[in-house]
Amino acid sequence: MTIKTSSYRQSLLAALLDPAEASAYLNAALEDSPQAFLKAVRNVAQSRQMVKVAKDAGVQRETLYRSLSEQGNPTFETLSSVLAALGMKISITLSDFSAADDTRKRKSA
Repeated sequence: MTIKTSSYRQSLLAALLDPAEASAYLNAALEDSPQAFLKAVRNVAQSRQMVKVAKDAGVQRETLYRSLSEQGNPTFETLSSVLAALGMKISITLSDFSAADDTRKRKSA
């Protein structure tokens, strides 16, 4: 009996088609490092066809590949456009220990 298997990459790209899975994947990568985050954005974009993502983001396909490469350094505008094309957005939250906590403690003392 032959067992059909798929590569890790194929399985990953298929899983990243699910918006909730893609969001969790991007958030985990963002907590790791900027390089991991860019690679994760690239993987999510590849799962949804780079040409389509580039068109929806309003950037050239080559610009998208270059921005999300290992040497890439996308502008905030490019990153925001790509994330929007993927149905995602950047969000700012308080860290576990934030300056706001420190400020409140000083005011109450």
